[in-house]
Amino acid sequence: HLHTISSFQEFADQVEHYVKTAQEFDSDFVLFPELFTTQLLSIRNPGEGALTINDLPSFTDSYMELFKGLAKSTGMHLIGGTHIIEDGGRLYNSAFLFYPDGRVGEQRKLHITPTEVKEWNMGAGDVLQVFDTDKGRIAILVCYDMEFPEIVRMAKARGADVIFCPSCTDDRHGFHRVRYSCHARTIENQIYVVVTGTIGSLPTVDFMRGNFGQAAVLTPNDVPFPPRGILAEGEINDDMIITADLDLALLEEVREKGSVTTWRDRRTDLYTDWK
Repeated sequence: HLHTISSFQEFADQVEHYVKTAQEFDSDFVLFPELFTTQLLSIRNPGEGALTINDLPSFTDSYMELFKGLAKSTGMHLIGGTHIIEDGGRLYNSAFLFYPDGRVGEQRKLHITPTEVKEWNMGAGDVLQVFDTDKGRIAILVCYDMEFPEIVRMAKARGADVIFCPSCTDDRHGFHRVRYSCHARTIENQIYVVVTGTIGSLPTVDFMRGNFGQAAVLTPNDVPFPPRGILAEGEINDDMIITADLDLALLEEVREKGSVTTWRDRRTDLYTDWK
């Protein structure tokens, strides 16, 4: 839930609350939503104007220190939603994976929405990353990225079994576009998709005044999994933490002898083999 705050410490306390709650459930990974650091733009000093998206990179060092410290102290992999960074005079919407050993991986958003371009002049990432962890190989694709099947196919071809999708949508239409796309990607590639989104509002922050979200852990639609392909989901527009256990062996099982074997049955004689 996005809140108007008065200091970075308030943001840090919020993050620590979620991380420590997830730790109580012995979580290996924790996923935060896209653009949840925009709460920092609601911080105002007396007599000064409202902060803008161009001010958000000034919080990057504090953001990195916070998440690196929590990943190390809890032993969990933290996906710190996304944060706006500046590089070469351009802004980028970047997701970061914080490893328990202090390493940090980065995936910049690859597909930029019209609003991000028009209102924020956001740059697009140009490299797809996959991340090796001691629990398996994963990828992180941000919100709109999931609406493009080619990029998820590429991630699966490079061995990713789980796609983490931090998201931020401001209405039902946007929410369901991303959600339905995530379901489709699980079926096409026989992978898991973990998605979460912002809720609430930031009345003083432009373009973050409304949010519509629901966290979910999604599976392929096949016999070993729940019939609707939903392993866990939260309540729409409620602030909560959901957890689920992902069995990677089940993915291999359905790829080899499922009711359908979509990954194996690709017609690479007709279209690109992303391998």
